[in-house]
Amino acid sequence: MNDTRDLTNLTVTDALAALRSGELSCTELVRAFLERIERLEPRLHAFITLTPELALRQAAAADRQYTRARKSGESTPPLLGIPLAVKDLLALAGVRCTCGSRILDNFVPPYSATVVQRLLDAGVVVLGKTNTDEFAMGSSTENSAYGVTRNPWNVKHVPGGSSGGSAAAVAARMTPAALGTDTGGSVRQPASFCGVTGLKPTYGRVSRFGLVAYGSSLDTVGVFARTAADVALLFSHMAGFDPRDATSVDFPLPLPCLDGKTNLKDVRIGVPQEYFIEGIQPEVEGAVKAAITHLEKLGAVVLPISLPHTEYALPVYYLIAPAEASANLARYDGVRFGPRVEAENILDLFCNTRGQLFGAEVKRRIMLGTYALSAGYYDAYYGQAQKVRTLIKQDFEKAFELVDVIAAPVAPSTAFKIGEHADDPLAMYLEDIFTLPANLAGVPGLAFPVGFDYQGLPVGMQLMGAPFGEEMLLRLAHVYQQTTTWHLQTPTGVD
Repeated sequence: MNDTRDLTNLTVTDALAALRSGELSCTELVRAFLERIERLEPRLHAFITLTPELALRQAAAADRQYTRARKSGESTPPLLGIPLAVKDLLALAGVRCTCGSRILDNFVPPYSATVVQRLLDAGVVVLGKTNTDEFAMGSSTENSAYGVTRNPWNVKHVPGGSSGGSAAAVAARMTPAALGTDTGGSVRQPASFCGVTGLKPTYGRVSRFGLVAYGSSLDTVGVFARTAADVALLFSHMAGFDPRDATSVDFPLPLPCLDGKTNLKDVRIGVPQEYFIEGIQPEVEGAVKAAITHLEKLGAVVLPISLPHTEYALPVYYLIAPAEASANLARYDGVRFGPRVEAENILDLFCNTRGQLFGAEVKRRIMLGTYALSAGYYDAYYGQAQKVRTLIKQDFEKAFELVDVIAAPVAPSTAFKIGEHADDPLAMYLEDIFTLPANLAGVPGLAFPVGFDYQGLPVGMQLMGAPFGEEMLLRLAHVYQQTTTWHLQTPTGVD
């Protein structure tokens, strides 16, 4: 247990057991992850800001708390001493929050996001803030103003996005868990590309207070870990009603029951024909279908279903999300947040600051969204997109009358090479074609590894559930991981 590599291979569940038994100290565990970050970060660039001093202070405090508890018999916080990385889109008091953008280069929030604070209250230790596409606008983490994150399985490939830093950090064993956000697939797609488990909760299940907004009707805060059991444990402390978030839902949150049973005879799995399209990478299709067959052998009933409006999800998303982004990002004007580019008058100050400090993809989406909301075009574009969004939501409602979960690929391919889509925004947008519908419908989704392609790159499958159906998704993924070993594989190319 003293070997650094052994410590960083611990799952959240295993690390908690070792910490509680006294076999391992929090400081030992945190130092092991910090040493691994120091070794691998120059190659992977998974973080924007590291917080080693904070982490070691928190670890020392956790060790003292465990020592007192062993003497007094008092209980300890449920996640005491567990290292965590936080996507740099979520506020952590006293630590800069850049959102991957130069326009927030020196912004230090005075408070923590609700989800971050809940995990801090549960005892986690924060290792740092992870890299992200600027304002979460991207599918590859190439759009960060602070450099590209690389995939631990092959550093010539992207880790996915926009939560690529968090996914890469978990895959590379730089942290046992990390927070991400998912507006159109930004937890599930990186989880698939990096071979880890990632959950996008039901919209409103986890507070968005303290999350820097991109698309307010689509944004969700999710979590990465190596196993479904770890994701379930973290999620149980993240979710819950928050009066500071107007979209927060007061819904009971039972801790998912993940026992050792592997019989799925009470589960109906729907397989949508629209998700197995022409052009999908054959190894992706093969691995996902093999995983579905595996669940069927464990007793699940597999049924073909249809989500007929799936083909409209991409254009609908790229009208609604940019429209909301154009409104949300109007606050970054060089006056209220971050740095400014000085000018002789206020209008030029606004134009210079936004023109020079926003990246190309952010500008593209702001312009697209502003156009969709402009006089004379609102009803034709944004209004029409909202109507079609309702049809997509109704597709899911009808499907869940027949099945308990929906199984599908996460992305049409495995991780592509860095720069491969640099000159083709549409090709980049198509990477999210299978993840966008869940965000538009507000339903939960869970991605987890189910195989590898010929290059040794991970293949992920996603399960989508009815609103507030996270427990079922986590149960199925846990059963799958109890009977397979894909989630246990470790990238060796970065050591």
